[in-house]
Amino acid sequence: MSQSNDRPNTGPLSPEFLPFDLDSIVAHSGHVVVFSDADARLPRAARRADKLTRGAVSRAVGSADFAALEPGGALVLNWPAGMQAQSLQIVRLGRRADKAALRKAGLTVGKSLSKAPALICADAMPLPDMLQAIALRAYQYQAQKSDPKPDFGALSVMMRDTDKAAECADALALARAVHLTRDLVNAPANVLTTTSFADQISDMQALGLKVEILDEDELARLGMRALLAVGQGSESPSKLAILHWQGAEGAPLAVVGKGVMFDTGGVSIKPAAGMEDMTMDMGGAAVTVGLMQALATRKARANVVGLVGLVENMPDGRAQRPGDVVRSMKGDMIEVINTDAEGRMVLADVLWYAQDRFAPRAVIDLATLTGAIIIALGHDKAGVFSNNDALANAFLKAADQVGEGAWRMPLGAGYDKLISSRIADVKNSGGRPAGSITAAQFLQRFIKPETPWIHLDIAGVALTKSDSAHAPGGASGWGVLGLDALIRAEFEDG
Repeated sequence: MSQSNDRPNTGPLSPEFLPFDLDSIVAHSGHVVVFSDADARLPRAARRADKLTRGAVSRAVGSADFAALEPGGALVLNWPAGMQAQSLQIVRLGRRADKAALRKAGLTVGKSLSKAPALICADAMPLPDMLQAIALRAYQYQAQKSDPKPDFGALSVMMRDTDKAAECADALALARAVHLTRDLVNAPANVLTTTSFADQISDMQALGLKVEILDEDELARLGMRALLAVGQGSESPSKLAILHWQGAEGAPLAVVGKGVMFDTGGVSIKPAAGMEDMTMDMGGAAVTVGLMQALATRKARANVVGLVGLVENMPDGRAQRPGDVVRSMKGDMIEVINTDAEGRMVLADVLWYAQDRFAPRAVIDLATLTGAIIIALGHDKAGVFSNNDALANAFLKAADQVGEGAWRMPLGAGYDKLISSRIADVKNSGGRPAGSITAAQFLQRFIKPETPWIHLDIAGVALTKSDSAHAPGGASGWGVLGLDALIRAEFEDG
């Protein structure tokens, strides 16, 4: 299982807050971070470092290289003379830096952290956005190492008013939720199974969440035969996990995540090359679970229910076949054209169940649904499909505020003919043309007309080979920040 709760109590998720003391800069033996801006008077921590290094800081800040840095970028002086530090990082940041610059600075610092203890000389600088970004960028996944080491040395933050340290708690709790999401996505499929994931979700009741786990018998009773058809070739039992945070009255927001723990493609088997990455096909479920942890931890004044359909798509003698016809919980008959178009079948039943049981104010689903969205948008932006302009625009604004890339994609009745079935009500695949759109169009069949809905296709952003905006290569945790920001703005009381 994921090891997110077993991290040592040091490093970027649990910094120590210290009173501002210039003498600490002299004696610190690890990594020291100071801030300055080009063409500006050095702040007092940078001035002390400049005096210790006999002008090295002022020369660096006055250089063309420093002037060419974007706000939040940095220069590093290794083994600076006159200091005990192994390295001195000078981050370009003005006194009135905006949130984007503070996040950029945090990402820069987070990338530079190592096992050496780090000292950030923050003084009166706003900290929550920066510290959150440090924690997000410094993430490492070590749970599967034979001898896992502590990720980082201790992180200390010197600040003028240590009473303001409490302001960072919310930001760091959200970073922990992103780390949980990444741990889940990074975990191999023989470790994180439908059962072990459900067990981990059950443990989250300790946070104040109400949790239900529905097994295959209950899913069959409810008529979720589209979901069950996907998992019928696997030894891992299919499940539906429901996490409810009721921090307010009224109808809830429903967040639905695709949880395909491993996707071989089924009988329509995927190519072998790259199939190892299909451990990430439960990315939508991981974001949903991370979000629910964040809401519970900060005691959000919102009513949110998270639902994740947990299945494994494997080929064996019991697996569904191309050409099969399956009845969904809604009652629509689905012709299975491609068993690798499985995520939409899982979501179809869970989306209908969420509306049928909870009558939500709105529904948002997340899924690593299509390779086509990667062709359309690459790895920088998720695809946003919606039947409601106000909700879509609110999410796009929230995602932009936290630096998560997202782009609105079209829906339209004209795409329905691509998934029209000769023998059933609908096909589960329309082929390559407009592949991400026809997948969203399929899902829209299972959204009631009066329900505001967003579908987020996160196939391109959930896991990346290279560094992403907030993370090193690997699982990104994309979506936790944006959805939390949306809930704060649109679904929270008070």
